[in-house]
Amino acid sequence: MINHSIDIVVGLGSGLVVGTGFVAFITVLGIIPRLVQLSKSKKFLHIFERAVVIGVMFGTYLSFTPFHFRISYIFISIWGLFHGVFIGLLAAALTEVLNVFPILAKRIKVDQQIIWLMLAIVLGKIGGSLFQWLVFVK
Repeated sequence: MINHSIDIVVGLGSGLVVGTGFVAFITVLGIIPRLVQLSKSKKFLHIFERAVVIGVMFGTYLSFTPFHFRISYIFISIWGLFHGVFIGLLAAALTEVLNVFPILAKRIKVDQQIIWLMLAIVLGKIGGSLFQWLVFVK
């Protein structure tokens, strides 16, 4: 019983942290408005925002339910094409805002050690990924 309670608390806490990070990433960096600006589709800004919210909600639903559906290879190909376009636009938008790390380093007064800040982020991502794949994926 106590193990399930711990799992629930850790899962909820982790979900809140990841969700908060995602929202902060999208809003603070202005990813959606920048995507709209790059694609020259300002009149569809609200549709972009709603699509992100609906996509997150649908992805969360699919993650927590045993729901399966069969779809054709053509639909999967079109779905993959949309994913590729989104990732490409996201990468283009991120190149515009990549100067976040130098600004952060100056604000927290470690601008002389920015290489260590970047190295810590990279090693943390590698360590976390290795831990997940080696411990949790069987």
